[in-house]
Amino acid sequence: MPHEQHRRSFLSKTGQSWALILAGGEGSRLQSLTTTASGVAIPKQFCSFGGEASLLHDALRRAQTVTTPTRTCAVVSEHHRLWWQAMDLRIPSANVIRQPCNRGTAIGILLPLLQILHRDPNATLLVLPSDHFVCDEDVLAESLQAAMRQIRRQPDRIVMLGISPDEADPELGYILSRSNRAAGLRSVSEFVEKPSAAVARTLIARGGVWNSFIFAARGKTLLRAFEQQCRQLALDMWEIVSSHNVLAQADDLADLYERAPPLDFSRDILQCSPELLRVLTVPPCGWSDLGTPRRVSEALHRFPPRQVRTRKARHAAFLDLTQHRPVTYASG
Repeated sequence: MPHEQHRRSFLSKTGQSWALILAGGEGSRLQSLTTTASGVAIPKQFCSFGGEASLLHDALRRAQTVTTPTRTCAVVSEHHRLWWQAMDLRIPSANVIRQPCNRGTAIGILLPLLQILHRDPNATLLVLPSDHFVCDEDVLAESLQAAMRQIRRQPDRIVMLGISPDEADPELGYILSRSNRAAGLRSVSEFVEKPSAAVARTLIARGGVWNSFIFAARGKTLLRAFEQQCRQLALDMWEIVSSHNVLAQADDLADLYERAPPLDFSRDILQCSPELLRVLTVPPCGWSDLGTPRRVSEALHRFPPRQVRTRKARHAAFLDLTQHRPVTYASG
């Protein structure tokens, strides 16, 4: 028993490992592929690459390399209810955090961050987008775990995962560090969004990596970055999240979202706190954000789709990006 008491005391001080899946985006750049014959545009996180399961399900499985389903949250948009409600996400319903509307990536992270901190004040988070394709999941998993270990050692840092670039892609963001060494944590010196192909080649020559938008951080450190840039918004949202008046929370949150300015997490939060940032390079793993039809086509040709698996679960309609047609899959 003394050992068990010591373990519980340790966990209360250090917090648990959590994963946060970002699934509230619109996927507007991919609508030429994700629009059904009836004219309905399905956000790409609810689509599939190869008919196995949705990209959101892929992200949820990725999260299980660092934590459990009970400590995995997904932030979604209320107007996407048609799709996420039909899916068996295999996480507690309380962990599906609903935004009244999409107000940018910063607010899309702040809301679930505060909800997690309300439940676990010392939580450590891994934040994962829900629209990525990865060929070698084992390689990425090792980097996800390494980022979480680094945060345990350096809780006052935000560790971003940079992808080793295999081409000078002008459609992606790049992270530059103060060191050209490939291994270990490096300080972040600059972000460059969607450079020309020529500039992208120069950035890669200088050791630049693709910004995957995957990062790990202690919850309190991440909140401090928000408070430095939008303190009143964070305070107002915390008052709603921590309120005991559950019936009023939805209305108060909708009102706050209506008043809040759109905020981009990379531009308006991270880039304003460079002293907090470190970058960890992910070895080549066949990563793509599937952000444009061209990137979907390239991923399809370089990495053949995985075989469809049959599952005994309730079904939901979604779009297979490799076929550009609606299909049905077992949503477990």
